Amino acid sequence: MEYSEIVEAEGHLVDSQILSNIMDRVIECGAIYEVQDFNLGRTNDQFSHLRLRIIAPSREVLEKTLGELVELGCYQARISDAQTKPAPMDKVAPDDFYSTTNHRTFLRLGGVWHEVARQRMDAVIVVSDEGDGSRPVCRKLRDLQKGEQVVCGPHGIRIQPEFKDRDRMGFAFMANEISSERRAESAVRRVAQLIRQIKAEGGRIIFVAGPVVIHTGGTAAFSQIIRQGYVDALLAGNAIAVHDIEHALFGTSLGVDLERGIPIEEGHKNHMRAINTINRYGSIAGAVDAGVLRSGVMYECVRHQVPFVLAGSIRDDGPLPDTIMDLVTAQEAYAQQLVGAGMVICLSSMLHSIGVGNMTPSWVKMVCVDINPAVVTKLSDRGSAQTVGIVTDVGTFLNLLAQQLWS
Repeated sequence: MEYSEIVEAEGHLVDSQILSNIMDRVIECGAIYEVQDFNLGRTNDQFSHLRLRIIAPSREVLEKTLGELVELGCYQARISDAQTKPAPMDKVAPDDFYSTTNHRTFLRLGGVWHEVARQRMDAVIVVSDEGDGSRPVCRKLRDLQKGEQVVCGPHGIRIQPEFKDRDRMGFAFMANEISSERRAESAVRRVAQLIRQIKAEGGRIIFVAGPVVIHTGGTAAFSQIIRQGYVDALLAGNAIAVHDIEHALFGTSLGVDLERGIPIEEGHKNHMRAINTINRYGSIAGAVDAGVLRSGVMYECVRHQVPFVLAGSIRDDGPLPDTIMDLVTAQEAYAQQLVGAGMVICLSSMLHSIGVGNMTPSWVKMVCVDINPAVVTKLSDRGSAQTVGIVTDVGTFLNLLAQQLWS
C-alpha cells in the first residue's frame, strides 16, 4: 500500500539550491517524488513554483518526509489548520512537537495564516489566546508551562526560507565560497556600505566579540567604530573585557606588550590585577566614573552608553562583577539586545557566535570574521545559513572597517 501527499513550494528555488535539496531530502527519508508541475521564474525577480507528489511506503515515512520538507519551505496543497496539543508538564512538550527553524514562519489557525512571533531556531510554537484572537509565538522548552497549546506535526505550517540575495551592491557576495585567498578589502567595503544603510533605516548593529579583538591590535579601531555610533550593543564573554581592561591599565594582553609583541616580566599577573581593580570600584562603569579606566573598548561602551552583555563560563578568571554567570539569565540578556537587529557582526568568538546565531532570525544579516576558515563555516553549518564568512585577521578587519566608515 502506498501513501501520498501533494506539496508545493515557491521562491528562487533553483539558484538558491532549494529545489535539489527538496529532492534529496525526499530520497533520504525513504520516499520518492513525482514532479507534477514546475514553472521556472523567467526573470531574476520572479519566483519559481513547484508542485510535487510525495509517495511513501508507510504513513510514518510520509509524515517524516512532510515534516522534513516543511523546513525547506514546502507546504501541503491540501491545506489544513495547524494541530496543537497541551503541554503535559512544565518544560515538557508533547513527543511530536514541531521544532522551529530561524526562518520566517506562518501558522494556519481557523483558516487564516498568522506570522509566528519571536522567531528563532530550536524552539516550540505556542498558540495563546490574547485579546483579538489566537497568537502563535516561539518559546524555549524551559519556558513552557503545563497546559499551553503546543504546535505538533507538520500540518498548517509554512516557512519562508531566505533566498540568495540579489542585491549586487549589498549582500550578493554571500554567494561566494569561503576562502582565505579572497581579498578582505572588497568584503569590508561592502560590510561598511551595509552598516551605513542599516543605520540609516533605523536598524541596529550588534557586535559579538572575543578577546582576539584585543590580542590582534583591534582595540583602537573598534573603539573608533563605537565612538562613531555604529555599535548598538556588544555581546561577549568575560575574557574580552578582562584583556581590554588589562591593556588599558597596563599596556599588555595576557601579559604580552602589544606595542613590542613580547612578554613582560610578571605580565601573567596583569589580567588578575585588572580584575582586582574593577572589583575595587564595583563595576566597569564604576572604574570609568572614578577616572581609573580611561581608554579601551569597555571604556567607550560606558562613555557612549552602548549596552554590553558579558556571558560567563566555567573557565573565567574572576569573573568581573559585570559578567553574568547564570546561563539562562545571560541568554535572555543576549536575546533582548538582539531585538530589532539589522546586522550581527561576529569577531572570532565561535561559541558566543553560535549562541547568537541560534537566537537570530534568518532575515538578519550576519558576518563572521575569523582567521580560521573552519570557524567561519561552523556558524553556517549550525543552521545560520545566512552567515557571510570573511577569513582574515580580526585586527586587520577592524582597522579596514574603521577606515571605510570614517571615509
